[in-house]
Amino acid sequence: MAGIYIHIPFCRKACHYCNFFFSTTLQLKNEVVDAILREIELTTGRKTEPIETIYFGGGTPSLLTTEQLKKILGKLHVEFMVSESAEITLEANPDDINAFLAEDWRRMGINRLSIGIQSFYDNDLEWMNRAHNASQGLNSIELIRGAGFENFSIDLIFGAPVTSMDQWKDNVSKAVQLNIPHISSYALTVEPDTALDKMIRQKKKMNTDPDEQAKQYEYLMDAMTAAGYEHYEISSFSLPGMHSRHNSSYWKGVPYFGFGPGAHSFDGQQRKWNISSNPAYIKSINEGKIPSASELITPIKRMNEYIMTSLRTAPGIDLQFFTESFGEENLKQLQTGFKTAITNGHAILNNDQFFLTKEGKLFADGIAADLFFPE
Repeated sequence: MAGIYIHIPFCRKACHYCNFFFSTTLQLKNEVVDAILREIELTTGRKTEPIETIYFGGGTPSLLTTEQLKKILGKLHVEFMVSESAEITLEANPDDINAFLAEDWRRMGINRLSIGIQSFYDNDLEWMNRAHNASQGLNSIELIRGAGFENFSIDLIFGAPVTSMDQWKDNVSKAVQLNIPHISSYALTVEPDTALDKMIRQKKKMNTDPDEQAKQYEYLMDAMTAAGYEHYEISSFSLPGMHSRHNSSYWKGVPYFGFGPGAHSFDGQQRKWNISSNPAYIKSINEGKIPSASELITPIKRMNEYIMTSLRTAPGIDLQFFTESFGEENLKQLQTGFKTAITNGHAILNNDQFFLTKEGKLFADGIAADLFFPE
């Protein structure tokens, strides 16, 4: 089992909080697509196992034309063994979606959408510098359902300085009332060197309030659980049977191929990442070379990554799997680190599973860091 990630590095507008690689200059869109097709051809070791998930991320993949998406999907089916039941996800912005396009996506084999709603309030969207408005967000959900999409996700951001608790409660309530199958929800994070970071330092925008973010996240957890959603990963909530297969594979350490500028790949032992420059990527691919750097994942790094990713999921750390993968001695050392989190009420050890409580999810990164093995 393996996955494929395609990075589409284009956006109509730069969201102030975003630190992913993208360009708002679309002139090189055709050239980047052609280079992605060539990179797929240049990749070795392609047909060793079936591909179970394909994910178009970005950037804004919904900016691609129907023909461009068809070309990429067609090339993947030629060069890889794509499972007939593969989950194929496309990230899309509400302002790109119309009935004809949504129907085209379904016909070409895309069977899951991830919609960047972020909020159902215009003041939130304007503050984030999003390209769509609240009305377009609601309409996009109606359009994709009309095209036959039953499996889809929406993103919601909490903790922006302009998002009151009442507005956040209403955002969550709308998602529940709309019976959204899957919700990915993140605290607004001020990443270094983003437009938002610069504006906060220049006192042009207010900074986030960690206490308010914690309150909104706690409300989200309670409301989603009460509505019957499964909180299967720290930022992920789904109706039963609607987990993201692609993201779940990431958290389990399943290998995946990454194509496009800035895309990452993982083969189980080594992580690679392509250059984050559209012109340099195109030039290198045209010369027959994939412009990537790499790092070998050491046994200690693999342990630490397993601790970090598994603690984000509902089952937590599987002690039997940990022992089989990393040995008895490392397990004993890991277990000594459990005590503080358990005493604080932030984690539970139940049989062979160590997992976070609701309160513990607020401190997930710190708990994981305390359990890390020194390099």
